[in-house]
Amino acid sequence: MNQIENTLTSLEVADMVGKDHKNVMRDISRIIEQLDGLNNERIYFSQDVYRDSKNRERDCYRLTKKGCELFSTRMTGAKGTQFAVAYIERFNQMEDHIKQVKIPTSQRELVQLALSANEETNQRLDVVEDEIHEIKENKLITTEDKGTIDSHVRKKVASICRDLRLDQRAKSLLYQDLGSSIKRLFNVPNRGRIKDKDFMKALDFVDTWEPSSVTKAQIHQLSLFDETA
Repeated sequence: MNQIENTLTSLEVADMVGKDHKNVMRDISRIIEQLDGLNNERIYFSQDVYRDSKNRERDCYRLTKKGCELFSTRMTGAKGTQFAVAYIERFNQMEDHIKQVKIPTSQRELVQLALSANEETNQRLDVVEDEIHEIKENKLITTEDKGTIDSHVRKKVASICRDLRLDQRAKSLLYQDLGSSIKRLFNVPNRGRIKDKDFMKALDFVDTWEPSSVTKAQIHQLSLFDETA
């Protein structure tokens, strides 16, 4: 029987007896001191570590069934009896579970076990691959990539303004129209939320973009307004 599987941690013991873990650790340390020189303390207790709620490494002990029996001698009355019943039940449950695990004895059973383990490994790999694919699909562009898109936006608007000799008011309308078109096409609240896989598509869209008919009409109205002013 696996030694780790057939033990209780001092944390579990503390919970069973209703004590702070530090007090259970202290009591076990005293018992170990009293066992000094007998060279058999490991059949009762062994040192281990665990991670607390803040992921810090903390010391603990593992108690064998004999260790629990020895620890229970320090307790009297109802609490001692309750602990004895609790740890006996726990060890019986562990032993029953281990008995239910069928150990392969034939070549056929060994092959079946190996195939089962391989299938489980493949399933885990599938999960990992799915997670990697999802990460790639949802990865956002970098700050540098966003700067590149912004640069293309500025160049595109400047090019249109230069070709059509448009003023600052028209330039603002073009920026609004192009910015809204990008967010609408890629379904994002701002350009920084464009996905990495859409980066090249975004650049191509900006470079080939044309103002909407509404924006063209607004710019035309501005020109008419200037002519009548």
